[in-house]
Amino acid sequence: MKNTFGQSVTLTLFGESHGPAVGAVLDGLAPGLTVDEAFISRQLARRRPTTAMDTARREADHYQILSGVFQGRTTGTPLAIVIPNENTRSGDYTYGLARPSHADYAAYCKYHGYEDWRGGGHFSGRVTAALVAAGAVLLSALSAAGITVGTHILRCGAVWDRPFDDAARDIAALQNAAFPVLEDETGEAMSREILHAKEQNDSVGGITQTAVCGLSAGVGEPWFDSVESVISHAVFSVGGIKGIEFGSGFSAAGQYGSVFNDPLRMEGERVVTATNHNGGVNGGITNGMPVVFQCVVKPTPSIARSQQTVDFLHGENAELTIHGRHDPAIIRRVCPVLDSVTALALCDLLTQRYGTDYLAKEART
Repeated sequence: MKNTFGQSVTLTLFGESHGPAVGAVLDGLAPGLTVDEAFISRQLARRRPTTAMDTARREADHYQILSGVFQGRTTGTPLAIVIPNENTRSGDYTYGLARPSHADYAAYCKYHGYEDWRGGGHFSGRVTAALVAAGAVLLSALSAAGITVGTHILRCGAVWDRPFDDAARDIAALQNAAFPVLEDETGEAMSREILHAKEQNDSVGGITQTAVCGLSAGVGEPWFDSVESVISHAVFSVGGIKGIEFGSGFSAAGQYGSVFNDPLRMEGERVVTATNHNGGVNGGITNGMPVVFQCVVKPTPSIARSQQTVDFLHGENAELTIHGRHDPAIIRRVCPVLDSVTALALCDLLTQRYGTDYLAKEART
């Protein structure tokens, strides 16, 4: 029953959707890291529902840092962040009626009926607010070390955005994008796709693409703590993620080695590859190129249509129409969450490679 990720830098999540608060505890951070509270607020705003394409549940996300920060810098002790839940509506939920593709029945089996089921409880996307707040601290630390992370919507329904081209430039552009796409007209088409699903009392899924720039070659461990393994572990902690591929991923199945291989060349004193089909990773270790991966995001399971289910308390078949406030697509709001879990995985890998104080070297110089 572990809710902690990481070996060197660790993150523990706590709280439930309709409980008093959600929160996170970061441990293993170097002392002296800058904690930019304005940046934390901006990241939370990127995740927050604000449009007709999002849930009607509006939370202010007024977070509070309880420990681990003094005079704007990390102390090196556990950093605890808490975010109150202020807009709950538990009457929209009925215990025992399993919502299709939700964790209701699985949680009942694991926790023997003692779970907080209101609003999805600990399995709710609401908990990702704490993840984003903690992730903002890690993203700032990576940025100070010259490492940037960015995620955009590659596909929503039938609409595609262009993939990363100049990854560093594209990541910078995404920081100011209201809708996380690389082409403005694509965002407009995706918005229409989401609103159409909403009008049909349905939902829609998609694909995200994440890039990491500035990572030196040599990070990661072969076999069980490879870069792909650690990032995938973190990514699959996010509800709604059903698949991941690095670089060209599954398309490699239809290619020849002469096409898929990434030719190497010297660029000054640096080794680079002409293509990046491997997504910046060879043998589980970074090769100095951008780390690039795609994630499949499933359609939001809460839809306002009648669905077949069971009443698991009474062992009976049932019909369920879900009421309440839900996103017709979570893919826009999941982008800062994926940035956060990527930052968590990278900070853990980097501190294992270079030591705990690595991320604070800029602060101390």
